[in-house]
Amino acid sequence: MAKKKRRTHGALATNNKARYNYAIAETYEAGLELTGTEIKSVRARKITIGDGFIQIRDGQAWLDNVHISPFEQGNRFNHDPLRSRRLLLHKKEIKSLQVAVAQQGKTIVPLKVYLKRGFAKVLIGVATGKRNYDKRETIKKRDQDRELHRTLKKRY
Repeated sequence: MAKKKRRTHGALATNNKARYNYAIAETYEAGLELTGTEIKSVRARKITIGDGFIQIRDGQAWLDNVHISPFEQGNRFNHDPLRSRRLLLHKKEIKSLQVAVAQQGKTIVPLKVYLKRGFAKVLIGVATGKRNYDKRETIKKRDQDRELHRTLKKRY
């Protein structure tokens, strides 16, 4: 019997609402500082980043309001599921994020969490909130693309 191949590429968690609610201007890849039981939970895909956001405090970037479930075999060494986690970025990147957030209406949101060479990484984006009419345009464009793909599929 053949062994199943484990999917190692791809995202462990994605923030699907981020691209719907925000217009993403630029993205950064940041390392995620985790404890031992946290990385085990992340590898098991027990992470939710939908409500997460990034703050710059004391010259460091912090990932807040991201839920990483406690590791089942972690006993007393388990972590707090909603604790703030430090993001590993270069000082220049942190400065540019700080300048971007100082502008009115800008925020930093996590877009996805993935593994790269065994390390947990977070793709973060500098975003501006969309208005309701922008959201309706996004829905309209998505529906038009879906219809186009359906008609092309029927034709060939």
